[in-house]
Amino acid sequence: MTEPIAVLVVEDEEVAAAAHAAYVERVPGFRLVGVARSGVEALRLVRRHPETDLLLLDMNLPDGHGLDLMRRLRAEGHLCDAIAVTAARDLEVVKGAVAMGVVQYLLKPFTFAGLRSKLEQYATYHAQLREAGADVVQSEVDELLGRLRAPSSALPKGVSEETERLVTDCLRRSVEPRSATEVAEEVGISRVTARRYLEHLADARLAVRQQRYGRSGRPEVEYRWVRST
Repeated sequence: MTEPIAVLVVEDEEVAAAAHAAYVERVPGFRLVGVARSGVEALRLVRRHPETDLLLLDMNLPDGHGLDLMRRLRAEGHLCDAIAVTAARDLEVVKGAVAMGVVQYLLKPFTFAGLRSKLEQYATYHAQLREAGADVVQSEVDELLGRLRAPSSALPKGVSEETERLVTDCLRRSVEPRSATEVAEEVGISRVTARRYLEHLADARLAVRQQRYGRSGRPEVEYRWVRST
């Protein structure tokens, strides 16, 4: 019988740590080995549980950056993988995470479905890695890495990644909140479609809804991107 994938949650916020741990325990094929609230505690728990396969790793820890923890683990010979779970949207952080061997990147806030999708992709990669021989050919390497880059199944039905990216970029660029009509005109989609994507981003807590009152006195819903701090 295949051993479950051992996961350590590294998250300094108590409520978020408990939620992430509960999410992991809900996904078949994964086993929670512990929860660390700091980099020092994470290092101690990995030493205690050398069988740890995967970290759910917050980038901003009270005693240092998540990538600093990865460097220390690598220096001690621990080869566990990591899924970065963070609110940081800085491109340099993303590039640094990839350079340190972070296999997935999940932005806060996220839903259980979002995390489950990442874990299932990793489980497929991990299973194929176990089955691979000592020597692999190029096609096997490509297939292995492709398991980590498979399209996410977490998007609602009728929501495409490309249109979501366009609507997201529109909100990110804008200093002022935007209405569905304004987003539709800029992106080149219908108002109904723009509103559906904006509502999706608001439901995911990546955007905030608010009321805008025009000259007629009739309120219109507008959306503002949630800026990370």
